[in-house]
Amino acid sequence: MKRTVITVVGKDSVGIIAKTCTYLAENEINILDISQTIVGGFFNMMMIVDVAGCQKEFGTMADELERLGVDMGCIVKAQREDIFDNMHRI
Repeated sequence: MKRTVITVVGKDSVGIIAKTCTYLAENEINILDISQTIVGGFFNMMMIVDVAGCQKEFGTMADELERLGVDMGCIVKAQREDIFDNMHRI
């Protein structure tokens, strides 16, 4: 299993979850855990996914997700779990 943290942040609009999940499904990326909320009209989602089935290099996938975010008016970031953990250690 290759776990990755994906975050999506931006103004709430129709289709953010659908477009993000469609990209993941088309690339054989399995959602392991998901949390989303809307506060004051702003959408925030965090997912833990398994990218082991994805045939694309991590950088390519992360860039495509970032471009998807631009198209949706959101910021979408993908980070490998181990890097995410090290960045957020106390």
